[in-house]
Amino acid sequence: MSHIDLDKPRYDQSTYMGRAKHFLLLTNPMNVFASNKDLEDARKIVTEFRKSRRMPAGYDEDKLWATKYLYDSAFHPDTGEKMIAIGRMSAQAPMNTIITGCMITFYKTTAATVFWQWVNQTFNALVNYTNRGGDAPLPTSQLLASYCAACGGALSTALFLNSKVKNLPPIYASLVPFAAVCGANFINIPMMRSGELLNGTPVFTADGTRIGNSKRAAKYGIGLVCISRVLMALPGMTLTPIITNIATRRGLFCRRPMMVIPFQLFLVGLCVTFATPLCCAIFEQKASISVDNLDPELRDSVRKNYPKIKEVYFNKGL
Repeated sequence: MSHIDLDKPRYDQSTYMGRAKHFLLLTNPMNVFASNKDLEDARKIVTEFRKSRRMPAGYDEDKLWATKYLYDSAFHPDTGEKMIAIGRMSAQAPMNTIITGCMITFYKTTAATVFWQWVNQTFNALVNYTNRGGDAPLPTSQLLASYCAACGGALSTALFLNSKVKNLPPIYASLVPFAAVCGANFINIPMMRSGELLNGTPVFTADGTRIGNSKRAAKYGIGLVCISRVLMALPGMTLTPIITNIATRRGLFCRRPMMVIPFQLFLVGLCVTFATPLCCAIFEQKASISVDNLDPELRDSVRKNYPKIKEVYFNKGL
């Protein structure tokens, strides 16, 4: 069993295809429906294999890896704690299908805009907190302040843009939610992970030895996550209203106008299901940063204690 290393992904993470395969399994929407017993059994199997290096009875390599991906989908990579189900990346597709579909469907009134932007930012805040990097807890006061700032940023952006597109064709108004989500991501993610920015995120050598916390690594990792989240939202929130607008102009919904809602939900679901893993795969989960770019104190410590090391590694979060 020496060729099976459960501490690393099954597929080569130095290539995009390897990362894409990894995240397709990790974000599989079916994982969110796994029972607590299934998850605890997966944790037990993974833990025992790491200790004994023996294949569990009734398992082969494929089944062992399937169990490992089920385990990874539910337990935080840094803390080992079970993540709340709605905050797991495997919940992204079903939850974002509903929320995004409603945001681009019910955008014509201020009340609807406010409500669905609030729902979206509440969900995003939960996802960002659940999938944060590092293992330092975020104080409740800081958590609430971060949440309020993220919601405020999204709502003000959406309302401002809605006021500017009132006299434009409907297609422009239906794209406002995407613009609001883009702006909010650059507020929500850093705010919900402000503990890392203030205290640093754990950094490790290639062999897994923890050498300290780095604020610069946290800033770099959070920036990568912001980019991938915006790209993740791009297909569903832009292609869906554009395709729906084309279909409407061609009379597809003349006889059954209410069919536009399931039509949009289908398009969003299709986009989100594939955009989530493919955009997560743009950057490596185990990110690296040059020793030269670390915080001065940590950089000096690494140069003194690990003179041969040129790069260190950290979990950038999702």
